[in-house]
Amino acid sequence: MINHDVRVYRSEENLDRKDQLAWKMAEVATDPVGIDPEVEEMVINRIIDNASVAIASLNRGPIVAARAQALTHAPSTGGTGASVFGITEKVSPEWAAWANGVAVRELDYHDTFLAAEYSHPGDNIPAILAVAQHRGSTGADLIRGIATGYELQVDLVKAICLHKHKIDHVAHLGPSAAAGIGTLLGLDTETIFQAIGQGLHTTTATRQSRKGEISTWKAHAPAFAAKMAVEAADRATRGQTSPVPIYEGEDGVIAWLLDGPDARYSVPLPAPGEAKRAILDTYTKEHSAEYQAQAWIDLARKLHGEHPEATDPENVESVLIRTSHHTHYVIGSGANDPQKYDPQASRETLDHSIPYIFTVALQDGSWHHVDSYAPERAARPDTVQLWHKVTTEEDPEWTRRYHSLDLNEKAFGGAVEITLTDGTVIRDEIAVADAHPLGARPFGREQYIAKFRTLAEGLVAPEEIERFLEAAQRTASLGAGDLDQLNITAAEGVIDLAAAPEGLF
Repeated sequence: MINHDVRVYRSEENLDRKDQLAWKMAEVATDPVGIDPEVEEMVINRIIDNASVAIASLNRGPIVAARAQALTHAPSTGGTGASVFGITEKVSPEWAAWANGVAVRELDYHDTFLAAEYSHPGDNIPAILAVAQHRGSTGADLIRGIATGYELQVDLVKAICLHKHKIDHVAHLGPSAAAGIGTLLGLDTETIFQAIGQGLHTTTATRQSRKGEISTWKAHAPAFAAKMAVEAADRATRGQTSPVPIYEGEDGVIAWLLDGPDARYSVPLPAPGEAKRAILDTYTKEHSAEYQAQAWIDLARKLHGEHPEATDPENVESVLIRTSHHTHYVIGSGANDPQKYDPQASRETLDHSIPYIFTVALQDGSWHHVDSYAPERAARPDTVQLWHKVTTEEDPEWTRRYHSLDLNEKAFGGAVEITLTDGTVIRDEIAVADAHPLGARPFGREQYIAKFRTLAEGLVAPEEIERFLEAAQRTASLGAGDLDQLNITAAEGVIDLAAAPEGLF
């Protein structure tokens, strides 16, 4: 890897475009380096993972609305159209990226990478796959494009913090997905450079979508960035240009939205001829919840079996979770969001409440993507009583490990103290989720397939489940025009298109 120094330049300094971060990213996208076998395997795992969480979301409100919007936009010229999860109808690729992006993100149940910034790199896949289907690309083309999307988003996340300035993390997704589309289509460096600039310029938004009363826009935000990436690639292919320099300009993103005119970053990017392996640094979710909650669910279900007395609020004086800065301030009591303790809060809000999640997992000894968020579950009196005894605080050591660049010590958990009314203190800790590559039960192909089968059961016909899994596992050998096989169709009667809400289109 090469670390590239990035800072703000005054206009009169006239930074050469080949010295700009967006150009260096475009060079990574056009590098014809081969795909390592383990990267190919992981790309296929994530294609399966995305399909599994999307199929589980097909009748949730945001997906119903996004799918209805997409269906009003027939396949555009320049290709055959792209597939929408759950149905056989095709739409224009940017709208397939939109509908499928919402479906993939809705349950907050797919892959993650956390460093200086937060991300769900699997959000790259809907846009790249939609364009690949529309343009009749091969499976090998698709894998190359996805590898680029993951590489560039992960590299940006390692170096440039957005949340400190209340900018949403999808600002790293727009550029990475645009670059991934460029790799997929074999575009030249100049064209990808322009697409990256537009992909960034159109996707900077605030983090209010993940604060307070969290709305359905949380699922739409990455889908919007993916849709913008498709449109940016289209405009750049037509010769249209973007603001330059997009990152380093004196009126650009870094100067005014991030660390300001004196900012300096060191962004790691693969050297010429170096394989794109960043996807191997990412990790998926066993549970449908914010990633920082994954390890806590695992620890809570362990404590459920070892200390059943701690599940009864009458026995518990307090529950103190010591954890990283992010967990405390974003999904913990440090956020100072009363909604995180509100039984009437939305599913999106409860998904970002570690006091709620830990309480339910402790009491139930399990976690379910629907049942654990049900209004009647959240309102259960003994749950509310115990929930309100749970607080978090930042522990500097867990914060340090959270930000560590050493993946062997990087941690997303912490330590818990449950003080019982009789004075007994139950202590335990966890560093990473069980499904993490360094966890108790790391996810491999078998686990990805099991997750898909579990989430598709009752929603997809058995023969369609087997057809999709067979096709997905041979993605690398799918020929031009064969990528429609990576769509998954719901069983008859599962989706009622006529029940979708009406809009403007």
